Amino acid sequence: MESPLTIGRERVAVTHHTFIRRVYGWMAAGLALTALTALLTISSEPLLRLVFGNRLVFYALVIGELGLVVALSAAINRLSAATATLLFLLYSALSGVTFSAIFLAYTQSSIATTFLVTAGTFGAMSAYGTLTRRDLTSWGSFLFMGLIGIVLASLVNLFFKSPLVYWVSTYCGIIVFVGLTAYDTQKLKAMAQYGFADGDAERKGAIVGALQLYLDFVNLFLMLLRLFGRRR
Repeated sequence: MESPLTIGRERVAVTHHTFIRRVYGWMAAGLALTALTALLTISSEPLLRLVFGNRLVFYALVIGELGLVVALSAAINRLSAATATLLFLLYSALSGVTFSAIFLAYTQSSIATTFLVTAGTFGAMSAYGTLTRRDLTSWGSFLFMGLIGIVLASLVNLFFKSPLVYWVSTYCGIIVFVGLTAYDTQKLKAMAQYGFADGDAERKGAIVGALQLYLDFVNLFLMLLRLFGRRR
C-alpha cells in the first residue's frame, strides 16, 4: 500500500503535467490562429488595402495588440478564465493581421526554414528550462534590461536607419529571447509545482503562460527572420 506522501507526490506530478500540457496547447493554438489569420489577410486584396493602405489602421492594430497584452497581464486576477482566453485568442488573431506583412516581404521558403529553426531552438531551450537544476531567476533582470534596450534601439533606429544598430539589436534580440524561453519555462514549472487556489486560477495561469511563451517564440522568429529571411 502506498504511503500518503507518495500519493501526494503523484497528485502534484499529475497537476504539473496537466498544467504544462495546457500551456503549450494554448500557445500552439495561438500560433496556429496567427498563421491562419495572416494567410487569410494576404489572400484578401480589400483587407490588405485596408490594413497596409492606411497607416492609421495599421498603427491602431499594433496599439491594440499592445493594449491586449498589457490588459491580459495586468488584470489577469480580475478576469475570468473565459475572458482571459478570449483576449489571448483576439491578440493572436490581430497579430496575424499585422504579421501578414511578413508573407509579402519574404519568400515562403525562407519563412518555412526560419520557422523550423525557431521551433528547434525554442524546443531545446524549453527543455533546458524544464530539466536544468540551475536556478535561472538571476537571468530575469538581465534579460529584462536587454529587452528594454532592444525596444529603445529599434524605436530610435526607425529614424536613423543605421545598419549597425539594426544588426546589433538583431543578435542581441536572439540572445535575449533564447534566454527568455528557458527562463519563462522554468518559471512556469515552478508555478505548476507551487499549485493554484482552484481550477479557474489554473486555467488563467495557463493562458498567461501561453502568452509568455507565444511572445518568446514569435519574437525569436522575427529576429531569426532578419538573418535567414530572403526578401522578395
